[in-house]
Amino acid sequence: MGLFALLLIGLAGWLIWTGRLQRMSAKDGMALGAALVGAVMTAKGKPLVGAPLLIGATLFFFAQGQKAKPATPKARPTPLSDDIVKARALLGVGADADAGEIRAAHRRLIASVHPDRGGTEALAAQINAARDLLLAQQAESGQSPGR
Repeated sequence: MGLFALLLIGLAGWLIWTGRLQRMSAKDGMALGAALVGAVMTAKGKPLVGAPLLIGATLFFFAQGQKAKPATPKARPTPLSDDIVKARALLGVGADADAGEIRAAHRRLIASVHPDRGGTEALAAQINAARDLLLAQQAESGQSPGR
């Protein structure tokens, strides 16, 4: 049980270090906290306190996994005008922006929200997706590619 406790503590440290905890719900965070307390208590030789916390957290995460619907492969959605409007708003470019302006706006934003600079992976991914969507939309409409 001591090895399991150390592995759980290591997993929690890794989740914190990589920023993956930012995408967890409050219930998930509470369950992870209970599991950590249980792991520490078990490692310190108090299994009557730690084991129920570990078991409870394990059951919670198992139940969460059972609720999730299996992912079904979907066809790639076609970009809707609403998605394009949101992408333009995220990058801060107008409807008449060319590829060069889109790339410049992307560069400016990604420099401030990149995970290496303290930003989140999720926001960087959204900004990258917005750039890709707008550039693909321009290519489909036959507009000049810019640079």
